[in-house]
Amino acid sequence: MTKDELRAELERQAQRYKDVYGGEVITYAAQPDPDRKPWRKRPSLLDQAFDKEIEKIEKERQDKKEAASEYD
Repeated sequence: MTKDELRAELERQAQRYKDVYGGEVITYAAQPDPDRKPWRKRPSLLDQAFDKEIEKIEKERQDKKEAASEYD
């Protein structure tokens, strides 16, 4: 079935609906494709290891500050 045949068939069905049921046919424009999501870089193993090292260093600094404040 070609697009023209499909359009003609839909027009016949819409006209039949109007004639038989006395209803109103509302046609809608096609919905646009959704926008693509922005690209995100997935962290590599090196990125993950770097983040873990940073967290470890920050934790050590936090522990040193807590230990120093206990003696004051």
